[in-house]
Amino acid sequence: MTAETFNDAELRQAMHRVRTEVDKAVVGQAGTVTGLLVSLLARGHVLLEGVPGVAKTLVVRSFARALGLDTKRVQFTPDLMPGDVTGSLVYDARTGEFDFRAGPVFTNILLADEINRTPPKTQAALLEAMEERQVSADGVSRPLPDPFLVAATQNPIEHEGTYSLPEAQLDRFLMKLVVGMPERDAEVSVLRKHASGFSPRELTGVEATVSADEIRAAQDAAGRVEVTDDVLGYVVDLARATRQSPSVELGASPRASTGLLAAAKAWAWLNASTAVTPDHVQTMLVPVWRHRLQLRPDAQMEGVSADAVLTSVVQQTRVPI
Repeated sequence: MTAETFNDAELRQAMHRVRTEVDKAVVGQAGTVTGLLVSLLARGHVLLEGVPGVAKTLVVRSFARALGLDTKRVQFTPDLMPGDVTGSLVYDARTGEFDFRAGPVFTNILLADEINRTPPKTQAALLEAMEERQVSADGVSRPLPDPFLVAATQNPIEHEGTYSLPEAQLDRFLMKLVVGMPERDAEVSVLRKHASGFSPRELTGVEATVSADEIRAAQDAAGRVEVTDDVLGYVVDLARATRQSPSVELGASPRASTGLLAAAKAWAWLNASTAVTPDHVQTMLVPVWRHRLQLRPDAQMEGVSADAVLTSVVQQTRVPI
């Protein structure tokens, strides 16, 4: 079945079914699921940050199950080597030649659990895969499956034995989603599910609701959403405002702007809009840019956050009519 077989309404319904399916296993994380879906449609990657026990891994596993895509999980540890992620050349004694043995990155959805627990050398092994969607070894470039999404998790409160992600790799993530504690009613629902026999290891009841062809067609459809010059100028004005903020040492780059545009187009398409509006841009601004700003040391000491800076930037930047 080709992409032309589907119409936008059918594809949009299919994407919403994914959210409904994930809700069977995950309670109180609707925003996180939506962020994953937007990133998938925008052909981006996601960094999930949250304390232990808030269902970061469960959300990604349920999301992958609902999409019906191949998924692999890598537990990042201090002794993990780059070849353990991307693959390596292995000598075959029978043929006398080296054969490439593909690593877990050759999948549709890669769950990189606790990515900040492995050294920068191994973290960097994901750079080419995330940006170029290929792995190079022995002078040969091997394409990764399509669609491809990296969903990485990290713990913000434990710093012993961790390695902060370098800016070059943070920039490869389209979104940074902060997974917080659920509300009281949601937490009661979680306990009720477990009391009735729910097992997060088995994901009973979560079924695939879309095909890979539908996902690719939805990505293409989201990419065709129109953007006016006024909205393009608005994105640039927001980026320039971050660079001029007194609390910011390094503001949003042109890559950050293109990422925001892609996310806004995906969000607009999900909401059945034919064109991107400033509201779509504002909705996506914080999750797409919060990890790309470098704050000045004095601002950090005063407790200023990237989220607060971005909220202020939105309030102070003129919105095109």
